[in-house]
Amino acid sequence: MGRMTGFRRDGKYKDMAGHDINYIAVSGALAMLGRKGEKPLPPANILGDFAGGGATLFQGILLALIHRGKSGKGQVVEANMVDGSAYLVTFPRMLMKTPMWERPRGENTLDSGCPYYDTYETRDGKYMAVGALEPQFFRELLKGLGLSGKGIEKTREDRKTWPEMKYTFTKLFKGKTRAEWEKVFDKTDACCTPVLDYGELEKDPSREGDQRPAVTLRGSPSLALSQGSSSRDPSTGQGPGVKYGSYAGTALYPGQGGEETLNQWLGWKKGKDFEEVNGGLVGKQSSKL
Repeated sequence: MGRMTGFRRDGKYKDMAGHDINYIAVSGALAMLGRKGEKPLPPANILGDFAGGGATLFQGILLALIHRGKSGKGQVVEANMVDGSAYLVTFPRMLMKTPMWERPRGENTLDSGCPYYDTYETRDGKYMAVGALEPQFFRELLKGLGLSGKGIEKTREDRKTWPEMKYTFTKLFKGKTRAEWEKVFDKTDACCTPVLDYGELEKDPSREGDQRPAVTLRGSPSLALSQGSSSRDPSTGQGPGVKYGSYAGTALYPGQGGEETLNQWLGWKKGKDFEEVNGGLVGKQSSKL
């Protein structure tokens, strides 16, 4: 059984109401997000609700199922969005002890402070994303921007040069449309790609628009989220297509499909392995729940 809360069950805020923004705020994650001189910017409700919450709980359930396979016993899996989001920012928290992320919000290499790890507006009001951190990728970026041979490669790590470099990049990117920049950087190692929105992705599967399972199980590929050939390359992790497209959703309501899912996934049956009590499922003593 999985149980999830927003705040910790035993923490200072355990009796308070909250939402994603509150959970990532007290976890420390929110303070790291945003540009220089601006207030912290919550990434919608992705970091707390879905990544730190749902995905973390699901991971815990999988671990419990592995344990059940060895012990024969089930257990309660506890998760909360504070600890989940704090775990997800482990890497930047470690970097805060190094020169890579020791400065205030928005002044570091990976949080929009660095000119070659940022987004830039194009002439048509769209954006390109730049992530040319390594020297070989940075050289390719300069080549595409027409800046090769100006000595920028040698001084790129000097933070004093960053404001001028960012100004130059901003001006250059605004000189062409996004489509024109795509022609420059596609099939290169410049780490420069278009910032695509979901309106585009829904209409154009060639732009990574066909949503797929998040991971690939080569021996037992998941059902595809979009229709396609039955002879799909198994490296995509997809089996035959399902009825609905990748951007369609169907709401589920309490009590709808739960028993069927438990039977399909785990072989559990009502009356044999569990009973319904006050709207919840209670395992029977004779079962291995």
